[in-house]
Amino acid sequence: MHQIKYAMANFQLTSETAFKVKTKFLRKYRDLANEPLEFTPGKEDQLIEDLMRLVKRDRIYIEFTIQKALADTKGNRL
Repeated sequence: MHQIKYAMANFQLTSETAFKVKTKFLRKYRDLANEPLEFTPGKEDQLIEDLMRLVKRDRIYIEFTIQKALADTKGNRL
């Protein structure tokens, strides 16, 4: 089985922005509250892969949603 390799994430997260993105995802996908969703700075691609698996969406959607969350880190909307 071939594993598809994607380009690196087109954003960088800090611990603070990762927490805000995670909070926004939890508001939209409440069932993620039961999942261990960890983030380590520099491991944005792992976060994308985890979110793809958990919400059953493609990489483009996940990256778009994260970018949207990062556009307004002080707001509550995703």
